[in-house]
Amino acid sequence: MRFAQPGDRPSGRGLDLARVLLVDDDVASRLTLQTVLEAGGYAVDVAASAAEAIGKLDEGQYELVLSDLGMESPEAGMKVLAHARLKDYRPATALVTAYHKSLELVEEPQRQLFIETEDVPSLLGKVADLIGLRVLRRIERSRRLASFAAGAH
Repeated sequence: MRFAQPGDRPSGRGLDLARVLLVDDDVASRLTLQTVLEAGGYAVDVAASAAEAIGKLDEGQYELVLSDLGMESPEAGMKVLAHARLKDYRPATALVTAYHKSLELVEEPQRQLFIETEDVPSLLGKVADLIGLRVLRRIERSRRLASFAAGAH
């Protein structure tokens, strides 16, 4: 008998889980968040550094990228999110932090991109909201492109 292993994908039933890239250099935080997100029904890939995350972003597609703010450098998390926003598939992005004090380092407009890990129920709600907003943006973008294409003919 084989038990499910981390990273296994559901088989057979056509179920596509939203893919999340979780970036955090702290092993305990990364494993905890990964477990919570997987229990919430998401397919989670993890990266322990900004460089590893950028490699994963270049190799795969994600609906959401969650990154710790400060890893190997204070701006590493913002660099990961900036790289994610350049991808053609345009994932939703947010910073995650276990430290409420981290919010003081970020300007007000960017605070809405923060998810605090201390509140697990709201964490899953915010993740779902971010992925839902991404879907709505993609639908709207497709409609604009279709409208533009119809007007060009």
